[in-house]
Amino acid sequence: MRLSTTPLDAALSPWAERLRQRLNLPLLVRWSGGSGLRLGDVVDVRDAAGAAALLSPSLDHLGRAYVEGHIDVSGTAHDIMDMAHRLAVAGSAEGPPGWVQRIAHRVADAVSHTRAEDRAAIQYHYDVSNAFYAEWLDPAMVYSCAYFERGDETLAAAQQQKIDHILTKLRLQPGQTLLDIGCGWGALVLRAAEAFGARCVGITLSQNQFELATERVRAAGLGDRIDIRLQDYRDVRGPFDRISSVGMFEHVGLKNLASYFRIVRNLLAPDGWALNHGITSSDAHNGETRYGGGQFIGRYVFPQGELPHIGTVMTALQEGGLEPFDAESLRRHYARTLQCWSEAFEAKTERLKALVPEKTWRIWRMYLAGCAYSFEHAWTSIHQILAVRADRPATDRLPLTRDFTPESGKIAIYYGAADSYVGLAFTTIDEVVDYIKEHSVVTTSDTEEGRR
Repeated sequence: MRLSTTPLDAALSPWAERLRQRLNLPLLVRWSGGSGLRLGDVVDVRDAAGAAALLSPSLDHLGRAYVEGHIDVSGTAHDIMDMAHRLAVAGSAEGPPGWVQRIAHRVADAVSHTRAEDRAAIQYHYDVSNAFYAEWLDPAMVYSCAYFERGDETLAAAQQQKIDHILTKLRLQPGQTLLDIGCGWGALVLRAAEAFGARCVGITLSQNQFELATERVRAAGLGDRIDIRLQDYRDVRGPFDRISSVGMFEHVGLKNLASYFRIVRNLLAPDGWALNHGITSSDAHNGETRYGGGQFIGRYVFPQGELPHIGTVMTALQEGGLEPFDAESLRRHYARTLQCWSEAFEAKTERLKALVPEKTWRIWRMYLAGCAYSFEHAWTSIHQILAVRADRPATDRLPLTRDFTPESGKIAIYYGAADSYVGLAFTTIDEVVDYIKEHSVVTTSDTEEGRR
């Protein structure tokens, strides 16, 4: 349906018609000063750069045009991402896989990942402001994939479950030392010290994270058990009984993966455990996210970030002297986590715009919605890999099954207030029954059937 015409409409309508015929998508392209061509959803083309992005519609081109203000789009972030994806698919002109991979590898080889470069990249992403992250993360400010055991948990509960899932896999026990590489705002080391009795070192390259994590440790009265450091993982000295790395190795670089895992191995005690939790590429050749999504993230969100395929991770891990003990895909969990973040981000729009420039808000709006879409459609994945030193003998005390609790046959029990986790204990069903029998007291006020 054509709207009322103006001289600008008359000039641009042939272009809009060619776009409609080329893409055949529900779209209203509306330009400044004109009424546009109505076909469905609304895209405001503000200038020639915006028109160029629509004529060559990759996720990178469209995302860049939106971030820079060349186009504007109405609707929810998910709706916008869905429209951008359909535009990118319809207008895709990706080269053959071999060509894509050669380009990707040349770019990867050009990234040196010096300490200074990595520090700058981390601070660019994580030092937006603590207040900014606090608006859309859970109260503990856990900025990584949550773990939904049932599927109906709140984000806060799922993040707590993720941390306990990791620490239980590591078989963390009281008095053991734990190194958390990329500790964020300190949620994991706080939990490890409080509920598991560990002595922890948390490292980050983010100044903002370092300051808030340090303050949280002080406020919790755990300064004697937790050491937060502004430190590169390459400068840490061990050994540690346990090592966790959550959402960090994406910054290491493809060519540095083996050396990264070698450092983890050298920091690990001979009988230690390490767990790496990180985003992986769905492309078997370590290619970027499809339709230009990876290019957008590299430009605006994660400078120097590189995603390896799970096969590449396993190879590098073994080259680094570690044996993969268990691997778990959490892709569906991350799709849900990102959906929660994106929805919270949308709900806090006005408060977020007051905290950061308009461009920053636009970047993060598209980033969160785009990542949720990417995990939903298997463009990217995420894996937890539990590993031990490759030289551990088969006779060593290692579990024979996926029962990662400290003793076979034991279950984890959370105790505390009804709406919070206060502590964690391991026991057996028989021990629970025996305890109830031993400590149960029947009083005259007990009138429930079966109590007397």
